[in-house]
Amino acid sequence: MMDQSTPPTDKNVGRTGAPRPSVIQLAIKERSALYAAYIPIFGTGGMFIPTQRDYRLGDAVYVLISLPDDPQRYPVAGKVAWVTPPKASQNRSQGVGVVFPDDEKSHLLKLKIEEILGGQLASDRSTQTI
Repeated sequence: MMDQSTPPTDKNVGRTGAPRPSVIQLAIKERSALYAAYIPIFGTGGMFIPTQRDYRLGDAVYVLISLPDDPQRYPVAGKVAWVTPPKASQNRSQGVGVVFPDDEKSHLLKLKIEEILGGQLASDRSTQTI
């Protein structure tokens, strides 16, 4: 997996004074990496994104997700709903869990991810989240 997030700058602040969402490109090349990053406990779906950038719960994040064996990139305007701090227990990677919005595009992405993972969703293998 690869995280390429936009660093915060004054240009990332919108006209309202609120910060614009950062943009992260997440390229997932293998099903095992997708399994480790997918967060099925979020009803609308979600993805763990390894990053060293500081985020807070509720921060808006725009993610471009690439899935294994799929040339398409899926844009998601999500929110941070999970934060794994540096040096977390059980050697978990530092990063954030981004919950997908409740919209049609995200619903289709969730279905696509669950189709790729298939029976792995019932596995008890550890992930980056729980």
